[in-house]
Amino acid sequence: MALLLGFLLLLLELCGNTLSMGSQSSTKGTEVLEFELPATDYETKDSYKAGPIGGLFQIVHVFLHVVQPNDFPEDILRKILQKKFDFSTDYDKPENVVLTLKIIYYEIGVIICAVLGLLFIILMPLVGFCFGLCRCCNKCGGEMHQRQKKNGPYQRKCFAVCLLVISIFISLGIIYGFVANHHLRTQIERTRKLADSNFKDLRTLMNGAPAQISYILSQYSTTKEKAFSDLDNVKSLLGGGIQKQLRPKVIPVLDDIKAMAEEIKETRETLLNVNNTLKELRKSSAQLNTSLSDVKRDLERSLNDPMCSVPSATATCNNIRTSLSQLDDNTNMGQLPSLDKPIEKINDILQTNLSSLVQQGYKSFNDIPEMVQNQTTDIISVHAALPYVKSTLNSIGSDIENIGEQIPIQDQLSNFMGYINDTETYIHRNLPTLEEYDSYRWLGGLVVCCLLTLIVIFYYLGLLCGTCGYDQNTTPTRRGCVSNTGGIFLMVGAGVSFLFCWILMTIVVLTFVVGTNVEKLLCEPYQNRKLFQVLDTPYLLNENWKHYLSGMVFNKPDINLTFEQVYSDCKENRGIYATLKLENSYNISEHLNIQEQAGNINNDFQNMEVNLDNIVLLDEAGRKNLMDFGLSGIDTINYDVYLAELSKTPTKVHLLSFADDLEVKANHLTHGNLKQSLKNNAQTIRMIHRDRVIPLEQSMYGKARSSAYQTIKDLRQKSSGLEMKVNNTISSLDSAQDFLRTRISSVIVEESQKYGSMIVGYFERYLQWVKISITEKIAACKPVATALDSAVNVFLCSYIIDPMNLFWFGIGKATVFLLPALIFAVKLAKYYRRMDSEDVYEDMENGNIGFHRHHSTQTV
Repeated sequence: MALLLGFLLLLLELCGNTLSMGSQSSTKGTEVLEFELPATDYETKDSYKAGPIGGLFQIVHVFLHVVQPNDFPEDILRKILQKKFDFSTDYDKPENVVLTLKIIYYEIGVIICAVLGLLFIILMPLVGFCFGLCRCCNKCGGEMHQRQKKNGPYQRKCFAVCLLVISIFISLGIIYGFVANHHLRTQIERTRKLADSNFKDLRTLMNGAPAQISYILSQYSTTKEKAFSDLDNVKSLLGGGIQKQLRPKVIPVLDDIKAMAEEIKETRETLLNVNNTLKELRKSSAQLNTSLSDVKRDLERSLNDPMCSVPSATATCNNIRTSLSQLDDNTNMGQLPSLDKPIEKINDILQTNLSSLVQQGYKSFNDIPEMVQNQTTDIISVHAALPYVKSTLNSIGSDIENIGEQIPIQDQLSNFMGYINDTETYIHRNLPTLEEYDSYRWLGGLVVCCLLTLIVIFYYLGLLCGTCGYDQNTTPTRRGCVSNTGGIFLMVGAGVSFLFCWILMTIVVLTFVVGTNVEKLLCEPYQNRKLFQVLDTPYLLNENWKHYLSGMVFNKPDINLTFEQVYSDCKENRGIYATLKLENSYNISEHLNIQEQAGNINNDFQNMEVNLDNIVLLDEAGRKNLMDFGLSGIDTINYDVYLAELSKTPTKVHLLSFADDLEVKANHLTHGNLKQSLKNNAQTIRMIHRDRVIPLEQSMYGKARSSAYQTIKDLRQKSSGLEMKVNNTISSLDSAQDFLRTRISSVIVEESQKYGSMIVGYFERYLQWVKISITEKIAACKPVATALDSAVNVFLCSYIIDPMNLFWFGIGKATVFLLPALIFAVKLAKYYRRMDSEDVYEDMENGNIGFHRHHSTQTV
């Protein structure tokens, strides 16, 4: 309890010396600025693990819970701390009698065990003394005579087994004692390292707090540089923001007009290509018609040959003459209307450079950031007469520096550092004494364990010699030396047990009472924090203060500041400011409030006069150009006429088939000029198909995208609904221009507010970070909670009480089992020792009935 209160006072000292830490504002970083307080590394671990021996400690804890199952006596402890329980004066008061009964009830398990231990201490020497006197008078088994019994071998074996089992239990207890004794010595040797580690962490806490505050305040320059950089970059940030808001309305319209300008040029090129292609087709069609006419005339001259008068050839000639009508042109290219007039209209439209006008619209839109920068130069100037943005931000920096000067944390922590040094000096000065006393304790524990080990060794040797040397065929008076030695070992073990077991039990009782109460009244309530709840009882430590801790820190005992809350916050590594609720002494939020400056900055940006009314997306010449294109009549051309004509075959008959048929008919004629002429004409027709028809077909409706048919088809598709598309484009243009005229001012105001909020946001986030850092991270008091844990939970409970409890548990277990062990040892010794007399059997006359006659013999 003294250690706990000492470390709580250490915590109070820290509280009192950090009262003036004041407040600093904080802001988290934006997406661009990220603030991070450098982490502080501490050496001491915040948890302790006992290792493999922890299982033995748990066994002892279970035993203690059985012995002392009652809950922590909070009410009793409160009354004792309030000094309402005084035996010397008011012991006979009813309330004190009731309180005494409550204490007895709580300690009943410990009292019963202690009473049993005291009975053991008192009775064992008396019993041993009486037992010794009795045996000296040849009583209580002192007579060196063993009577023969039928169940004698069975009893001997039972006694031997029981003694062996009990000796094993005693050995386990001795092992517990050795382990606990060594573990306690080892942990005491580690105490210096544990103390040094904790003091090093406390110094790190003390020395790191001023450096952390300096680091936090230095980050203001980074924030200011970022804000000034953004202020100087108003062109891309504010202007770009305005431009970004207008882009969805403006750019699609300009893109459509630009696409329309490209479409006008493409339409002209397509019309020219189609018109030229039609001219070529007319020319090619005329040449085809001429070639077919020549072939036709030549065939007619050939059919006037006298050979056709021959009856066998007449039918063939008539058939050929009838088919000549198929050798004609199948198209009317010359009747297709010319495209010269639409081309002339498009050429007139192209006199105005619509693409250049669109580029002017793009330029006007892209100049918005430059225009914004030119119009906001005076507002953002640091030398402006009015308290504009940069000067306001500089004033915030001055306020931050003043706050830093109001937090003299180093001066306030110097006294606490001196307290730490004094405590460390005291511990280092007394640690050698503790280690010296522990060496005596270790030696005493070793003697106790060795004494028990000596006793159990006597029992093991007695069992070993007695069992190995025993001969069932040998009479009690003639037992061997080994067996007799075994019996003597057993009696020596029993005698030593009588001599020293009461001393061992005295040690066990003392350590049991101390260890159990410390474990149940300090260690367990400290771990489950019930001890803090007791200390947090109103008016407990000071009858005039409701909350003792707040009375110590602020001299305001009504503030709800509790030991449990402080310990929990320190355990979570929260800062001293939040842990001790220092806002009751120095409200950091009030000193980091920039609402007024932020309002001034926002007003400055809202009142900026940025004029962007002169943005023109497309002038009247461009609008007229678009309207002329919509009225150019491209979409009214009768494309079906062209497509219908171009889809025809150039000739009425397939010339190759006609030529093949002509040649077949010529082969039916007899050899002569007619036959040869017909074959020559067939060959001419094939040449016409190759040289005239195939190129004409490819130009008209070939698979290539450049064919006249496909080009006209594409042109029809593009020009479909041209007037409506142009009207829609003009309507979108008017809508965008109207948006710029009516809504641009609201866009400017909105983006100016965003821009101002972004600039102010840097500082708000910075100040928020400062606030969080000071309240939650600066002087994070985890080393204090760790030091308290090290003193109570680790040093007192884990280093000392747990091994001490394991020691008395093991030694007590071994001592208790000495009582049945010596009983079985004395009983068993009769079967191993050499007797002075024995029973003798004599046969009767009938040979089957006998009697026992005690016969004394001279023992050799």
